Amino acid sequence: VQLQASGGGFVQAGGSLRLSCVASGSSLNSYSVGWFRQAPGREREGVSCISSSGIRTYYVDSVKGRFSISRDNDENTVYLRMNGLKPEDTAVYYCLTARCTYYSVEPNLRSSSWGQGTQVTVSS
Repeated sequence: VQLQASGGGFVQAGGSLRLSCVASGSSLNSYSVGWFRQAPGREREGVSCISSSGIRTYYVDSVKGRFSISRDNDENTVYLRMNGLKPEDTAVYYCLTARCTYYSVEPNLRSSSWGQGTQVTVSS
């Protein structure tokens, strides 16, 4: 599955963005999808994920209460709504198919790849 992340941008602290992850080539309906990010000089980290049904979601502690993941299977799209953005949220955000539990997210590189991601920059 080819996934394209978009919706990043430059915002001030406290602002909001909505990232979109659109699938092409095949349906996203049977896949769990995760959002990952990488800040300069830091390792990639799993931010959030949603199961194929949308019932199960996960958030890393640092974004709980601020970020919300959702999906529209009719549109073959997964969204990440980000509110209350902080400078430490600055990173390139990627979406991939994922192994998603209530406690963790891991990329599923058998069915997708990292791609270019979308840059989110939050100024203080």
